[in-house]
Amino acid sequence: MKLLIKIGMALLLISTISCSKKQQKHWYKQAHKEQSDESHWSYEGETSPEHWAELEKNSDCSGQRQSPINIIDIHTVEDQDEKSTIELYYSPKTILNKVRNNGHSIQFDFDKGDSIAYNQTNFNLVQIHFHEPSEHTINGIRYPIEIHLVHQSLEKNYTVLSILGVEGEQSQTMEDMESFLPLKKGEEKEIEKAFDLSRLFPENKSYYAYGGSLTTPPCSENVQWVIFKEPIVVSLEEVLKLKDNMPLENYRDEQPLNGRMVYLHKMQ
Repeated sequence: MKLLIKIGMALLLISTISCSKKQQKHWYKQAHKEQSDESHWSYEGETSPEHWAELEKNSDCSGQRQSPINIIDIHTVEDQDEKSTIELYYSPKTILNKVRNNGHSIQFDFDKGDSIAYNQTNFNLVQIHFHEPSEHTINGIRYPIEIHLVHQSLEKNYTVLSILGVEGEQSQTMEDMESFLPLKKGEEKEIEKAFDLSRLFPENKSYYAYGGSLTTPPCSENVQWVIFKEPIVVSLEEVLKLKDNMPLENYRDEQPLNGRMVYLHKMQ
């Protein structure tokens, strides 16, 4: 009898663990889906950013906390609160699931692995994508490229890390990512290989931070933005290769601050 009870308890434990893993997997698939749903918006003509609010009736695209913005150094406030320091937990073993051309950008989807801790909340990396030229501007300067690393919490809030790029020498990490190109619109490639994204970050990790939105429909206003102050260096050829695989100038113009504060967090 005791043996039967132990077997029953073991089976119950296995069932509970299996159910938990299935729930996590469902959440992660849903996070990818929310970031990649097809729609009718674009970056030109009658479906360009200035028309998004009327095209996407249920979106936040006409809201008061929209992104991107122009960051002006003299108007930023230095943030010395240690609780707002971002912590990066990036592993060289995280699996790159697939690379896709979603019609708006080149998107890299990752399995659960890389994450960050920010404002005492954990956020898992869902995907990264590119804008050429940059969406955010610093002191009115628009950079050749901007990389968005999209992280989502279990509560479905977002923290997006933004890395700006200037033209110069070749970046080996960019070369590795672009080895999966070209991709036609709607095309995707299954990768299922480990990819070390930690090599992508600038050496100095000081950053600007503000509350805003997704820069594409539905323009949800539940996003914490972290824009690294120091840009990375990429080659002109790397910028042009991305450009050839994306819509021309796939960026949204700057949005009004509407009284929001932009913080500067200096890292040693």
